[in-house]
Amino acid sequence: MSSTLQSPRAAKPNEDADALIERFGSTRKSRFSRHVILCVIGLVMMYPLLWLVSSSLKPNDLIFSDLSLWPAEWSPSNYTEGWNALEYDFGVYFSNSIVIVVLSIVGNLFSCSLAAYGFARLNFTGRKLFFALMLGTMMLPGHVLLIPQYILFAKLGWLNTYYPLLVPNFLATNAFYIFLMVQFMRSLPQELDDAARIDGCGPFRTFWSIILPLCRPAFATTAIFTFISVWNEFFGPLLYLTDPELYTVPLALRQFIDSEGQSQWGQMFAMSVLSLAPIIGFFIAGQKYLVKGIATTGLK
Repeated sequence: MSSTLQSPRAAKPNEDADALIERFGSTRKSRFSRHVILCVIGLVMMYPLLWLVSSSLKPNDLIFSDLSLWPAEWSPSNYTEGWNALEYDFGVYFSNSIVIVVLSIVGNLFSCSLAAYGFARLNFTGRKLFFALMLGTMMLPGHVLLIPQYILFAKLGWLNTYYPLLVPNFLATNAFYIFLMVQFMRSLPQELDDAARIDGCGPFRTFWSIILPLCRPAFATTAIFTFISVWNEFFGPLLYLTDPELYTVPLALRQFIDSEGQSQWGQMFAMSVLSLAPIIGFFIAGQKYLVKGIATTGLK
């Protein structure tokens, strides 16, 4: 009687073990199939980039007639000719873009971190209201501000200068970066501020000596996003810059397109490949901090 009652219980671990073995085997197969599917999707997503690199090495008459990734006829001279095809060599446009990108990163890190510290760590009257208003600016379309900003910069005499592209970054005008840093700073223990206050540190000293060193992942994420957005920005420089010597890389690439149909596609694709190199390099260099910053932003 007792053996009959215990036999089902004794058989259950064996059944679970068989189920685990069967499940493990199916998991390996499904894992392999998922990797194959992801590899195929990755190749499909990379095809435009591979086609761009391939087209930069083809003559103009074969770019749109020969769609293979391996050029039937090689034309590496697109790179040397494209570098010197415009009024100024492409190094001038790269230098202009690098100057704007570096100063924009410095401006966003400085201003947005100070604003985020105030929202995340300081208590003042109307903090929640001002934070809600700041988040509300994220829902405001940027095109609504074009005409007022243009009139303001025109009256200040800043047209055909880099001031309209740089000054807003030093005034914490990007609510997304502020919100990102606020969420990261809120995840830091409040006891750090209390200990600093006991040691006689004021708000700025606490921010500079304690909070700032701990926010490297959030700063790296902000720097990468700023680099990509500013480097690829086309409309802002097009609106405020008129001197070709001040053009950035996107405006310079636009000069290769001729309205009469005589566009130098091979040279433009070659310079486009070179323009992607800084973005890819900067992203790879800060990828570790980017993942960490995004993963810890929502924690509190």
